[in-house]
Amino acid sequence: MNFPSNIFNSHSKEDGNFFLGIKAILGFKPKNLGIYKKAFLHRSANVKDSDGIPMNYERLEFLGDSMLGTIISKYLYNEVPEGDEGYLTKMRSKIVSREHLNELGKDLELIKFVESRIPKSHFGDNIHGNVFEALIGAIYLDRGYKYCEIFIENKVVKPYVDIEQLEGKVISYKSLIIEWCQKQKKTFNYNVYEDTGNDTLKHFAVKLSIADTVVAKARATSKKKAEERASKRAYFALQDKMNQS
Repeated sequence: MNFPSNIFNSHSKEDGNFFLGIKAILGFKPKNLGIYKKAFLHRSANVKDSDGIPMNYERLEFLGDSMLGTIISKYLYNEVPEGDEGYLTKMRSKIVSREHLNELGKDLELIKFVESRIPKSHFGDNIHGNVFEALIGAIYLDRGYKYCEIFIENKVVKPYVDIEQLEGKVISYKSLIIEWCQKQKKTFNYNVYEDTGNDTLKHFAVKLSIADTVVAKARATSKKKAEERASKRAYFALQDKMNQS
């Protein structure tokens, strides 16, 4: 895909479609369309500004991550006045977890706006959460804090945030397993190795052993995912024991 040098200053039919699509997602009119275009520009597009500086969504993603964390923190502070710092931090982590952000990006179908030289089918799940955060960063630069707050309230808080449900939501099964093993003074080991097999993409396999006994196995496209998947299986296998301790 070739990107014209004036991609952020053109007024084509594609711009009109992009404007309408973004407006429908935001719930209000974007002022500077160029900022939103950058929020969906993958580094593989290899687009540079007039000074030769690469342009992609990563800087906006950084900004959006900060804005999302701040606004969710404010929401929790007001919504749960009895919550201490540890509780509020844990709840915020659940709301802004990578898994949840990926779900939000998928629900909004943001990937359809991504400009890239890489086929979209080759992207991992994190692309959905990345552009969601970049979009929030673009909103902040275009319309300011208040509009960011409105967007997050409408697209994150109202449809997805339920305090009681979140209190019981597990962020990391691996953390639960490790914490339980340490509490019970049990040894544990994640034996990770490459196990690509006939898959096109590289895969990793993991054997989770507790007290020298293999309790769960799993495969995934990254070591972290494989460990988390094995931990989840171990958690459900040991759930009764873990709840009793």
